[in-house]
Amino acid sequence: MKNLQKWFITVLFLTIASLKNVSGAFVGINIGSGVSDLPWASNIVAILKSHQINHVRLHDANPHMLQALSNTGIEAIVGVPDEEILKIGESPSVAASWISKNVAAYMPHTNITTIALGSEVLTSIPNIAPVLVPAMSHLYSALVASNLHFRVKVSTPQSMDLIPKPFPPSTASFNSSWNSTVYRILQFLKNTNSSYMLNAYPYYGYTKGDGIFPIEYALLRSLPSDKKIVDPNTLFRYDSMFDAMVDATYYSIKDLNFNDIPIVVTESGWPRLGGSNEPDANVENAEAYVNNLIRRVLNDSGPPSQPNIGITTYLYELFDEDKRIGPISERHWGLFHTTNGSSVYPLSFGGSDQIFGNSSKSFCVAKDGADAEKMEAGLDWACGQGRANCAAVQAGRPCYFPNNVKSHASYAYNDYYQKMRSVGGTCDFDDTAIITTEDPSYGSCIYTGSSNASTGSGESFSSMALGPVGPVDASLRMQVSSLHYVFSFMSILLALMLL
Repeated sequence: MKNLQKWFITVLFLTIASLKNVSGAFVGINIGSGVSDLPWASNIVAILKSHQINHVRLHDANPHMLQALSNTGIEAIVGVPDEEILKIGESPSVAASWISKNVAAYMPHTNITTIALGSEVLTSIPNIAPVLVPAMSHLYSALVASNLHFRVKVSTPQSMDLIPKPFPPSTASFNSSWNSTVYRILQFLKNTNSSYMLNAYPYYGYTKGDGIFPIEYALLRSLPSDKKIVDPNTLFRYDSMFDAMVDATYYSIKDLNFNDIPIVVTESGWPRLGGSNEPDANVENAEAYVNNLIRRVLNDSGPPSQPNIGITTYLYELFDEDKRIGPISERHWGLFHTTNGSSVYPLSFGGSDQIFGNSSKSFCVAKDGADAEKMEAGLDWACGQGRANCAAVQAGRPCYFPNNVKSHASYAYNDYYQKMRSVGGTCDFDDTAIITTEDPSYGSCIYTGSSNASTGSGESFSSMALGPVGPVDASLRMQVSSLHYVFSFMSILLALMLL
């Protein structure tokens, strides 16, 4: 019986893990700690919620932030500061303590998805490089011991400086002096099904390029076809330096004989203010780059060599870090004011002209006080015959909590309604549903929404954030529609086994 229980739990976690990445690329944001007037953690979370930012990268394991993120559904990358890597790399027990204190203690209420070890370690603090992979391995082993390795990944962000000649992308390779270490990193990522973390800054690529590339190329602005940058070996045309940087990294990974390791851009942005010798650090360029980058990421396509792999990207950064040393531009990357949470310049979402939300949307949700049995039947029908995308309300997904029929039914009803209203689908469900113009989204649980005046498919983005809301492909929808029943059956089976 114990072996059967162990098998069941393993299958359950694997099933949940397989659902984790059904959505496409998304945009998240970095939250640095070098801010003199950093708002209270609860206020930071309020800012995130007000702009519906659903994915964050913390540069440390600040307990106040981890607690404040509890029960919000916001997905968090938690950072291991550079100064802690050495001890973790030298001692499995220190790694176990770190996981216990900074990860296990907050889950599952705080949605921690990844541990980011250090920041650009190989190029910024190379003296601790020998313990980098051991530290990653020790943390992963501690996650295994806590039975969290299905939900939490481990990786380490690296700089583009690790690739000395990124153009043309097809001939790019990592600095050969780091090949041994990079190979071990890639082997770890491959073995644990984790992503390569890349900090990609076209701002630096442009300012250090001595005019080789036009500013439009760095800002992701459209170039005439005769001026697009072409890789002479593959004849791939690159619309932006951002794409070229990501592709150069894919080719560098391939150069070490690895494939199928996706890239997540953990930092990218543009400073809005600089010194007299930094003329390209200005508000106009920053606004153009960040908005163009958001649109680029949310089209969910990859670079020319990997067109089907979207480029999830974390913007740098939420607030200015005035404590950072270096040029003036180092202290002016923030997108929001610490005083009131407003954006420092207009931020549009996708290809639309909307800025942070649209109140003219309609949603189909479960009625207050509706018959519970009818609501359960409506939920089952929507996720089954109605072919709504119910992945988000499965265990471990953004809309699972609150775990009750009304909440799950609201999500399923709305997903069905938005997709089917243009062909006669209604919001009724045996009188258990109602139309509302109030957006029911919360945390990282984003409801598919449509404008009241829309007659299209109803698939649109509700705000700047930063998470996909569109449906997955048809075959996956069919798989997900049956998962409501699968999880119900598995839950009953588990309960019987534990009696």
